[in-house]
Amino acid sequence: MNKIALTLVCFLMVPALQAAGDANAGKQKAASCFACHGADGNSPSGQYPSLAGQNEKYLVKQMKDFKLGVRTNPIMQGMIAPVSEDDFADIAAYFASQTMKKAPVEEKFLKAGEAIYRGGDAERKVPACIACHGPRGEGLASAGYPAIAGQHPEYTIAQLKAFRDGARTNDPNGMMRGATHLMSDKQMEAVAHYLVGLH
Repeated sequence: MNKIALTLVCFLMVPALQAAGDANAGKQKAASCFACHGADGNSPSGQYPSLAGQNEKYLVKQMKDFKLGVRTNPIMQGMIAPVSEDDFADIAAYFASQTMKKAPVEEKFLKAGEAIYRGGDAERKVPACIACHGPRGEGLASAGYPAIAGQHPEYTIAQLKAFRDGARTNDPNGMMRGATHLMSDKQMEAVAHYLVGLH
């Protein structure tokens, strides 16, 4: 009986072991990503997301979604097309191993952004971001919820609007579409700028 149990445990562990990415190998494989996302995962432009410190599970899902056309973006779909899915875990591990650069929050967004992030808006039925993304914006890696602290506000606003308007639909169970459905542009702006300094 013990041999059977041990065999089963080993069999079940193999996919988990194979799923772990190699950050050192990932650095070389991610070279084509650096122009937009930065060599250290800190994007030089607000048009593109910083990937430094992002959880691996989320990054792998996004790469797969772009590859399959579940998430659409002409630039990303063109860039990801020649990349083998076998390399996704290594690329994700590399960016996850990097450190997000810190930046200060603009004072005018601090109060409103924090209120929405931590408490939501009951009147507009906007849930608190903290529930899924954590007290420091670190996300929940085991569930695949992304880290959002330190992200460029321009990128965050664009993604919130894309979820709200139905242009982005690769959120599990429509969670982000539901969360942003009644968010105003002003609320999105406040939260996005608040996140810049959340560490």
